[in-house]
Amino acid sequence: MTERDLYTVLGLTQVASPADIKRAYRRLARRFHPDINPGDGTAVVRFRQIAEAYETLSDPDLRRRYDQTGGQPAVETSGFTYDFEGFDFSAHVEGAGAPTFGDLFAEVFGHGASTRAPAPERGADLHATVGIGFEESMRGLERRQSLTRRETCRSCQGTGIERAAESRCQRCQGEGAVRSARGHMVFAKTCQDCGGVGRLSQHACATCRGDGVETRVEAVAFRLPAGVPDGARVRVPGKGHAGRLGGPAGDLYITVQVAAHPLFRRDGDDLHLVAPVAVHEAALGARIDVPSLDGPVRVRVPPGTQSGQRFRVRGRGAPSSRDGRRGDLVVEVRLSLPKLLDERSKELLRELGRISREDIRADLFEQR
Repeated sequence: MTERDLYTVLGLTQVASPADIKRAYRRLARRFHPDINPGDGTAVVRFRQIAEAYETLSDPDLRRRYDQTGGQPAVETSGFTYDFEGFDFSAHVEGAGAPTFGDLFAEVFGHGASTRAPAPERGADLHATVGIGFEESMRGLERRQSLTRRETCRSCQGTGIERAAESRCQRCQGEGAVRSARGHMVFAKTCQDCGGVGRLSQHACATCRGDGVETRVEAVAFRLPAGVPDGARVRVPGKGHAGRLGGPAGDLYITVQVAAHPLFRRDGDDLHLVAPVAVHEAALGARIDVPSLDGPVRVRVPPGTQSGQRFRVRGRGAPSSRDGRRGDLVVEVRLSLPKLLDERSKELLRELGRISREDIRADLFEQR
């Protein structure tokens, strides 16, 4: 059918308005309806042409596409039959509020409810929490975690159906077609369950009840990178719930909880350590050994070091979980007073005080 044919069917031209198209459709549909022309095969064909033309030209998008391409009408009517049972064509259909045949034919021409089979669905994501030690987080590790997840059904291999002896289709009761009524008109369309043959040779899987998935406990293996921080979330692709009807599986997200360390405190990729320093070491300077992830490391404490001062050892911190680069080890000095075990120790401190005669509070209090 060419571009002019649809307009010609309704007795219109390409410049016809939507109101002109609706009026022409109502007039011609009543004139050529099979109930008005019983036994007239030509009228049946003409009526279908009128309905097809109206469905295309009354839809702005379909009409614009038709006008631009001059192609075939974008309305498919294959697979449908029509039963016309005494439709009332009395004068009241001419009123302003009269319904159009477009509402009645919506299902026939594809604008009604979808009859497609359920589509595969992606599975839901799973979430789990894993606790590890501080040293484990620095090295990285591989672990297996038992999870209850929905997995592809082993009985039907995820299809949701199982083969069985042939039986009558329950949806269409063996007729091969499903009928629906719209007012006085009855439409019959091919049964989607049996494809129009009226019989079935498959049924929903008894194990998964047609979902294609079943619940199972599975040990899922995953890897945590070296340097994974507390609170990090690691994604394990495809280890969430399996999808319905063969759809892709969701993902597993693991939240990591890292136990605290008795010596180190992590800040980003840096490790912080508090190191006690004797008074004479802070006053005279010293080299002290402090722990690190790689074993003891020597830190220089310069003369006159005050409590709370920090010294940075490059590259001795935590590895980055992104690129493996090491942070720093930050050593904070904390002065440790000596234990006064005897009178001689006390006298030595008194002598030190007399020699220095420094008022350590003067500068601070004078500013107040």
